[in-house]
Amino acid sequence: MTWLLVALVLVVAAAGLLRWRRPAWYWLTFGVTLAALRVLVRYGSVMDACGLTVPAPRWRLTVARMTNRPVPGPRAPRILRVRVTRTGLVLRLKLRPGQDAFDVAASCDRLRHSFAMYGVTSRELRSGVVEVRMTGYDVLKRVQMPAHVDTRPMRVPVALREDGAVHYRDYRAVPHGLILGATESGKSVYQRNLVAALAPQRVALVGIDCKQGVELFPLARRFSALADNPDTAAELLDALVSHMQGVYQLIRAEQRITADVPDAEIAADIWDLREDLRPVPIVVMVDEVAELALFASKEEEKRRDRIITALARLAQLGRAAGIYLEICGQRFGSELGKGITMLRAQLTGRTAHRVNDESSANMAFGDIAPDAVLAAIQIPTDTPGVAVTGDSAGGWARIRAPHTSLRQAVNICNRHADLAPDLPALAPFRPALGTLAPVPAVESAPAAA
Repeated sequence: MTWLLVALVLVVAAAGLLRWRRPAWYWLTFGVTLAALRVLVRYGSVMDACGLTVPAPRWRLTVARMTNRPVPGPRAPRILRVRVTRTGLVLRLKLRPGQDAFDVAASCDRLRHSFAMYGVTSRELRSGVVEVRMTGYDVLKRVQMPAHVDTRPMRVPVALREDGAVHYRDYRAVPHGLILGATESGKSVYQRNLVAALAPQRVALVGIDCKQGVELFPLARRFSALADNPDTAAELLDALVSHMQGVYQLIRAEQRITADVPDAEIAADIWDLREDLRPVPIVVMVDEVAELALFASKEEEKRRDRIITALARLAQLGRAAGIYLEICGQRFGSELGKGITMLRAQLTGRTAHRVNDESSANMAFGDIAPDAVLAAIQIPTDTPGVAVTGDSAGGWARIRAPHTSLRQAVNICNRHADLAPDLPALAPFRPALGTLAPVPAVESAPAAA
């Protein structure tokens, strides 16, 4: 009995230590079993308390009366499947007649408390089927990206969502994006992760960094063009517009609109072209958009109008030509002048780190996901890198990118420097670099945020 008590104490102490120092290990060893038992044992009573049950159908009540049996009680959504993940549990529920997916979404906070989980989110998979994701611990406190991610051309993992899923930046689905954030909010680290994830792909990177290049120029070996001041940025954007027009001429020449060509093979963008004819896609990263929109003289105002007009044209027409925008800034409101709100309307993907005021959050989500505004202004100052991401469909989620140091990003870009394509239209803006120093073959994984 004494040895059994000692073993029990050691197990409890080990569980407590793991929960404090390694929550992911605790979840996989102890937490998942306890959580699954809680969910399965409490499921019926919790659903009833949360108002997620419906009365029994009339035919069952009729049968009960006719056979003099007890009246059946209310019924909760049926559990179709329970899946264990490395961060929590995933329940797939079949809703009863009369229930709605909104009812489950509105009860997520009560479900989190009742099942003693860290977080609960839900989404509708199809009519009558809802997926409820339960997180067993704070996955954003110490970000650890999965070893295997679903990387595809123009689709790269950049962060981890609060429900444990990987957040991908898919340029073919969401061509243009806006990244907002105050100073020291983690905006630069997010951008660094994006560059490091795109570096191994067949893509041309174009950077505009008007802070004299302190953010993007260390990564210059992987960039096909860079600008570090507004004058060079204006010329670079004009060159991109000319390149876009040339790509459209190529698409027009290769559309193959004949009677014997299937509809699916008619070219409408670069992805419909044959691979040997397809131009290299371009991702344009603007580090601080306010530096391009501010002016102090008539000459600077003309340059500013030229820059904003070029950005708006690229945002409206660039997707089919394979040109994608990633615009960063601390604010992106109408006070930056005419054309700004039109440009912002074209930026479908929105990501907001910690902001200084509510109006900055409204600039990101006020017109697409009002519920995300409150979440964005509640990001604490002691958690750099935490952000809220949303899209035009109204959905949003909290994310956090793993901390990637500047040295790690530089090494990744140097290792893939040979993949930086030479584009004739952007040749005058290609950074002039010296001899490349040897880069280690194996790069350590990014440290946790």
